[in-house]
Amino acid sequence: MAPDTTPAARDRGDADYTATDECAILDVISRWLEREVAPRVMQMEHDDVYPHELVEQMKEFGLFGATVSQRYGGLGLRASTYARIVALISEQWMSLTGIFNSHLMMAAIVEKHGTEEQREYWLPRFVTGEIRGGLALTEPDAGTDLQGIRTRATADGDSYRIDGTKTWISNGIEGGAVALLVKTDLDATPPRRGMSMFIAPKVDPDTGRRHPGFRTGRRLEKLGYHGIDSAELTFEDYTLDTRRHLVGGQPGRGFYMAVGGLELGRINVAARSVGIARRALDEAAAYAQTRKTFGKPIAEHQAIQLKLGEMATRTRAAELLTEDAARAYDAGERCDMEAGMAKYFASESAVANAMEAMRVHGGYGYSREYPVERLYREAPLMCIGEGTNEMQRIVIARQLIERNPV
Repeated sequence: MAPDTTPAARDRGDADYTATDECAILDVISRWLEREVAPRVMQMEHDDVYPHELVEQMKEFGLFGATVSQRYGGLGLRASTYARIVALISEQWMSLTGIFNSHLMMAAIVEKHGTEEQREYWLPRFVTGEIRGGLALTEPDAGTDLQGIRTRATADGDSYRIDGTKTWISNGIEGGAVALLVKTDLDATPPRRGMSMFIAPKVDPDTGRRHPGFRTGRRLEKLGYHGIDSAELTFEDYTLDTRRHLVGGQPGRGFYMAVGGLELGRINVAARSVGIARRALDEAAAYAQTRKTFGKPIAEHQAIQLKLGEMATRTRAAELLTEDAARAYDAGERCDMEAGMAKYFASESAVANAMEAMRVHGGYGYSREYPVERLYREAPLMCIGEGTNEMQRIVIARQLIERNPV
């Protein structure tokens, strides 16, 4: 029997929620990772194969509705529990978390900002994985600077006609919909006031007919983050009705929806980074105890001990910052500073730990037969995804000044 992990369980004063139910769901995920993922991850990742079978199993666990309210069929997990799940999965294969995280960011936008009609229509379909998708923000000439996007939506009676291109969209090929950020007012000042968010499906859920104006481009090749599809999407004379697809029913609020959705996304990236950093530490510590030089395990050499000590400290600090950000999110507080801190520090820790793990392994760390090679390729993305670390530091500094005026 699945644990009662819904907000209702917490609201009725279930004191054992975090100690019992959270442990239960983490145990289920852990056993699944050991049984289904670990034996196949090396080959699937190197072949860059989309994990259809694992996705179906994640549907059964309810991961595509992990943070969606029980009212709409989701698990209603707190961000703190969700972050632990993400870190745990990322220890085995970080790519899997991207498949449901991008999807949950789309769902969070609908749940927080959509009309009740939109919530009741879209969220149950998102929760079951019937419709999976992601967040379509990035364009060929606009990444971190969201106000620079060019995709536009032109009002046409009770509908909007959308034209433009998005790129690096997770779940762009295998997914069925995206939360699509567009400009509805090209003359707005500042530009963010003229931006809107649409739920844009490839196929009409009611008729089953494919929208002719939504085209999926090439699958983008990547250094790491294999398995999950990253794609170009093109919209040409793509028409959506306002009532069902314009999130919130009113134009001009899309930028703030995107920024709010990125808070959960950055907590997710921090949790992914924790998983990578933790696995790198585990691999390095295990190898250091079995590899011998000069008649003793290299773990007994001071040079290796210094590396392991730094790696362990970074990992724990990253865990605590991620927990701090998740608690703030759960409390409904503004947490762009906390999420930025967690994402920045944890991702840099993942990169540093992956490099140190490779050095501890020596030549074997460069071999595709060991996990550290994959960790080394996965980690750099964490410094880029959901806003670069350079931008995170700016966000942190601005919030620091705003919260502590002289």
